[in-house]
Amino acid sequence: MLSSSQTNQLTVRRFPTRALLGEQAAQAASERIRSLLAERETISIIFAAAPSQNEFLAALAPETAIDWSRIHAFHMDEYVQLPDEAPQRFGNFLKERLFDRVPFRSVNYLNGNAPDLAAECERYSSLLRQYPVDIVCMGIGENGHIAFNDPHVADFNDPVWVKVVDLDPVCRQQQVNDGCFDQLAAVPTHALTLTIPALMQAPHIFCMVPGINKASAVFHTLHSPVSETHPSTILRLHEAATLFIDDKSASQLPQ
Repeated sequence: MLSSSQTNQLTVRRFPTRALLGEQAAQAASERIRSLLAERETISIIFAAAPSQNEFLAALAPETAIDWSRIHAFHMDEYVQLPDEAPQRFGNFLKERLFDRVPFRSVNYLNGNAPDLAAECERYSSLLRQYPVDIVCMGIGENGHIAFNDPHVADFNDPVWVKVVDLDPVCRQQQVNDGCFDQLAAVPTHALTLTIPALMQAPHIFCMVPGINKASAVFHTLHSPVSETHPSTILRLHEAATLFIDDKSASQLPQ
């Protein structure tokens, strides 16, 4: 680790490479998971699905010291009207990298193709209340979104825990930049997302944000006023959140 610092209540850990960031974030998350499992029978974790999470998930999945059979797994967003078999679906992304690789107590998928999306939002909200979340493992988008809470739909006081949103152009272009879609026209325009209160109610947050494309988002997360204009700034008010960045994503920060 190159450095560790604090911005408001947010702990910031900087690493020289993306690979080391992923390894160290997975180690920190693993330690917290094992600590919580020593205190109770089961816990619940929300995971993010994005290329920025690849190194973290690759390091976490082989962790044999974790009793995965005592963990309920969730994910934080899903596209609307993308074919069930599409590899870009976030459930499929996590199924390949984590959900099918370890024996979770339960894996709870968001269904972006449900015939009644309002009912699907309520169903998933009920599951989150049935299995209160202990840990969120997340990233930050190029536009500062957390989950799919883009600036124009982000609400720090959202009255619901899951909702349907339209995706802003920066968010959709990021999916092309990440190599998930060949062109902007192929990126869905709408998604289901957990809201900011649903994420922030977790006692522990691990936020992994590597890469040069996230440099502006990291700068705003740490230096812009806390507001929905830059949704990720809310992390600075969480009592136990850690932001993991690498040299590239930290490149716009003051020296």
